[in-house]
Amino acid sequence: MKKFETITLSKTDKVATITFNRPNSANGINPTLAKEFADAALICDQDPTIRCVLLTGNGKMFCAGGDLKAVGGEPEKAAGKIKGMADDLHRATSTLARMEKPFIVAVNGMAAGAGFSIAITGDFVIAAESAKFTMAYTAAGLSPDGSSTYYLPRLVGIRKAMDLAITNRRLTAKEAEEWGLINQVVAADELQATAMKLAQKLASGPTDAFAITKKLLLCSFDNSLETQMELEGRAISARAGSTNGKEGVLAFLEKRKPNFS
Repeated sequence: MKKFETITLSKTDKVATITFNRPNSANGINPTLAKEFADAALICDQDPTIRCVLLTGNGKMFCAGGDLKAVGGEPEKAAGKIKGMADDLHRATSTLARMEKPFIVAVNGMAAGAGFSIAITGDFVIAAESAKFTMAYTAAGLSPDGSSTYYLPRLVGIRKAMDLAITNRRLTAKEAEEWGLINQVVAADELQATAMKLAQKLASGPTDAFAITKKLLLCSFDNSLETQMELEGRAISARAGSTNGKEGVLAFLEKRKPNFS
């Protein structure tokens, strides 16, 4: 697959793995990483042979957020550089959120600032026991980016979201699980195997059904009950007439494992 400078992108069977690869800089996001992350997300979205995407970090940290050293040397240019980084980060986030394939984040260590924001965007989030989570933005006089002000209130409610965003409270992996930020906590040496096992399971599933389910959940906060139910009715009807829908129902009736395409 395509070679990058600050990330790696690999593919095993039908699973693509994006790895932040600046371990000596805490996998901090600089302009190059932000752009490469967006480019890798687009590759994963557009490649029909990829059926699930896994994101993780190389080294002891998942991502310590924006690399302020990359933008702080020229204060008069900092605003423009940060806007460019945020735009690329948001392009990656939007692509991964809207793509039809499931998106898994394996948090191998500290997730701070934009690293926190990225971590909670996963459809499934698995963290090592050693992982920590903190917003950290306001500690540097900044405000959140990376979609955290969208996802946080939906995941934990406005009160807890305000607490995390304003006070920079640091959560352990177990606390993040209890708050509803992540799905599962595992031992550090089991993280990658656990995440890959889930990715391979999802990759063999009905991607089209996963896709419409993601869309229904993401739009539910903007719709009335009746609108949401109409969308549900049309979606399940379309799935029932699809190749995977027919195969799934037939496999259920025949009491066998379905073979989804």
